[in-house]
Amino acid sequence: MRTALYPGSFDPVTYGHMDIMERAIKVFDRLIVTVARDVGSKEPTFTVEERVEMIEACAKQWEEVTVGSFAGLLVDCARACGVHTVIRGLRAVTDFEYEFQMALTNRSLDPDFECIYLMPSKDYTYLSSTMVKEIARLGGDISPFVPPLVEGKLREKFRS
Repeated sequence: MRTALYPGSFDPVTYGHMDIMERAIKVFDRLIVTVARDVGSKEPTFTVEERVEMIEACAKQWEEVTVGSFAGLLVDCARACGVHTVIRGLRAVTDFEYEFQMALTNRSLDPDFECIYLMPSKDYTYLSSTMVKEIARLGGDISPFVPPLVEGKLREKFRS
C-alpha cells in the first residue's frame, strides 16, 4: 500500500489544502494528514485539536485520509508512521526556495526521505491560511476560500 504524509500547520484548513489532498489520493492509496504542533514563532489561531477536528470534518468524504498531529522533526514523524514520502503543495515560485531547503535538509537527516510537490488548481495558487485569517479578521467574505465549517469557526474566533 502506497502511503504518503501531508504535513502542515493547517491554521486553518483551506480549499487549497483540500485540493492537494484530493490530488494526493489519486497517486497514493492512503494519505496521512498531520498537523504540526511546533509552528515556530507563529502563534496559531486554532489549537492543534481544533485543527485536527476541522480537517477530519472537511476530509470525511475520503476514506483514504486519516488525520493526526506531530511534534518535533518531520523526518521522525514520517519514520514513526512508516512513511518515506511527504506531500507538499507548491503555489508559486516564492514557495519553491523554502520547500527546496526543507526537502534537502530533511533528506540529510534521513536519506530515505522523499518529497513530492503537487500544484493546486489555478483557483487556489494565491490562497494562504494567513490571508484567509486576515480577511476574516477584517470582516470580509471568506466563503470562496474555506469550507462552511471553517468559516464558522473563524467567525467565532474573531468575534471574541
